[in-house]
Amino acid sequence: MFSAVLAGPRVTVHLIRRLFASALEAAETVPRIATALDEVRATLRHLERLLAYVAEELPELTDQLDRIRAQVAALETRAEEPAGRE
Repeated sequence: MFSAVLAGPRVTVHLIRRLFASALEAAETVPRIATALDEVRATLRHLERLLAYVAEELPELTDQLDRIRAQVAALETRAEEPAGRE
């Protein structure tokens, strides 16, 4: 009977200890989470700069590709002309 009377306070103490341990563990993870968020923000900023660069260069790349296609078409036309004459 005496152990039944002490079981309540023992369980309460155990639960309070677990609560404090969990709170301490959560508090210790906050700096790691903040560091990870800073790294994510830096990565997003870098991606934003890369996308801006690509957006600026895309028209130039399109023009270059069109010139290359025109050159290839001209070469194909030249290659077909002598074969057609024979």
